[in-house]
Amino acid sequence: MEAVAEDLYTVQKIEAILKRLSPERLRVAADFLAYLDERESNDATEELLSIPNFKEDFQEAIQNIERGDVVAFEAIRRNG
Repeated sequence: MEAVAEDLYTVQKIEAILKRLSPERLRVAADFLAYLDERESNDATEELLSIPNFKEDFQEAIQNIERGDVVAFEAIRRNG
C-alpha cells in the first residue's frame, strides 16, 4: 500500500511541475517520457528474448492459435 501512495505522490508532483513548464520545455519533457517508455519496453523485450527457446516457443504458440489448437480459460480455471 505504501508503494501505491508513493507512486500517487510522484505522479502528483510530476503533474504540478508539468503545469509550470513552458510549451517548449513541456515538449522536451514529453519526448523524454516517450524515450523512457520505449527503453522500458525494450528492456522487457530483451528480458523475454534472453529466456532459452523463447522465440521458438512463442512462434509455436502463435501457430497453435492460428490452427485453433487452444483451450478456453474457463475450461482450465479453478474456482476458489
